[in-house]
Amino acid sequence: MGWETRKRGGTYYTRSRRVDGRMVREYVGGGVVGEAAALLDEDERVEREARRDALEAEHSQARDVTDALADLEALTREAVAAVLHAEGFHRHHGDWRRRHDS
Repeated sequence: MGWETRKRGGTYYTRSRRVDGRMVREYVGGGVVGEAAALLDEDERVEREARRDALEAEHSQARDVTDALADLEALTREAVAAVLHAEGFHRHHGDWRRRHDS
C-alpha cells in the first residue's frame, strides 16, 4: 500500500489486497481522497499491530504460567514419591503398592 507517482505526473494512493490467491493493487485516489484513505489504512494497521502485540503478550504470560505449573507438578511428584518410599511403598507397573515384608 502506498503512494505512487507516474511519469505523466500526479501522485495517487493505492491499496494491495489478495484476490483468488494473488495480490491486486486497487486504485484509491489522489489528493484529499488519497490522504484520507492513507490515514484510515494507517489507523487500521496500528490497531492490528496493537491487537497482535497484546495477543503475543497474553500467549507469553500463558506459557510462563504453564511452565511454572509444570515445575510445581514435577516437585510435587518428587515429594510424594519420597514420602511414599519412606512409608514402605514401591512402584509396581506404574502403581504405588505397599511393600510386603517376607
